[in-house]
Amino acid sequence: MNNFELAKAHTTAQARELLEEKPNSTFKAGGIDVIDHLKQHLIAPDRLVDLKSISGLDEIDVDRDGTLKIGALVTLARVAAHDGISKDFPALAHACGEAASPQIRNVATIGGNVLQRPRCWYYRLESYKCIKKGGDTCFAIAGMNRYHVLFGGGPAYPPHPSSSAVPFVAYDATFVLEGPEGTRTVPAGKFFALPDVNPERENTLGEGELLTEIRVPSTRGVKSAYAEVRERAGFDWPLASAAVAVEEEGGSVKKARVVLGQVATIPWRATKAEEALVGQPLGAASAEAAGQAAVDGAEPMTNNGYKVDLVTTLVRRVVASLA
Repeated sequence: MNNFELAKAHTTAQARELLEEKPNSTFKAGGIDVIDHLKQHLIAPDRLVDLKSISGLDEIDVDRDGTLKIGALVTLARVAAHDGISKDFPALAHACGEAASPQIRNVATIGGNVLQRPRCWYYRLESYKCIKKGGDTCFAIAGMNRYHVLFGGGPAYPPHPSSSAVPFVAYDATFVLEGPEGTRTVPAGKFFALPDVNPERENTLGEGELLTEIRVPSTRGVKSAYAEVRERAGFDWPLASAAVAVEEEGGSVKKARVVLGQVATIPWRATKAEEALVGQPLGAASAEAAGQAAVDGAEPMTNNGYKVDLVTTLVRRVVASLA
C-alpha cells in the first residue's frame, strides 16, 4: 500500500474540489473495496477524499407518493433493517441483508455496493495485466472461469458483483449523480455499462462525479422478491441471484421485471422470462416457464455451465414465492 493523504469533505462541492486539487485522487465512502484495491496495489492514489462526513447522504426517506430515497452513504445494514424498505421493497432489503458479512454490512455503503469493482481473481491479482487494467487479454477465457458470466461477456467476462444493483434494476430505480457539470439522473437500467463500451469501466459514472442518492419509485401494487445462491452462507459473493417484480391485473401478470445478478457483466434483464410471465397467472406453470426462459441466450464458459441450472431454479423459486 502506498503512502497517501486523507482529506475529509463536508459537502459534495468540497469533495469535488479536493479531488480536482490533487491529481490521482480517489473518493472513499465505507472504504471496503477501496482499501482492498490499495492493499492489492490496484490503485495508488496520492489522496483519498473521505465522504463520510457529508451530511444528508446518510438518510433514508419515503415521500408521500411512496418514492424511496436512499442516500449513497447509508450502510447496507440500515437498508436491510429499515421497516419501510422491508415492507414495501423486500427484494432490496433481502439483497442488502445477505451481502457480505454482518461486520461489513455495518460499514459498507449502498453507494459503494453499487459501484464496487469486479471480484475476478485475474483483475484482483497485481501480477495479471488483464483487459480490465488496460491490458489486451481476458485471462478468464482460457483460464479459471468457474465464477464468470453467462451473458454480456466480451472482451471482458467478470460478473458484476453488486447484490443491491439487481433489485434496483428490477424496481426501475434512478441514480442521482453530482459532478462538475451539475446534477443528472440516470435510470439504473442504463447506468451499468457492458465491457464492449469500455472494458475498464462497469458504469457510466463520469470523471469527478459522485453518486449521491438512489430513488426507487413506489411499489404500490407491485409484488417483489429476491434470492441468491452462495457456496458459503457466512461470507461469500453470490454464484447467482435473481430479483423479480410484477404487477397483476385480473389475476394475471400485467408487467414483469426479472433481473439476474452475478451471471453477467451488468445486472441482467431476463426479457424472455418477463415475456413468459406477462399474461399468465402466477403459479407453478408460469414460474417454470420463466425459469426456463431466463437462460435463453446463455453462453457458458468452460467451467461455469452449472450456473445455467442455478439461474433456472432461482427464477422459478422467486416467481413461485410471489404466487
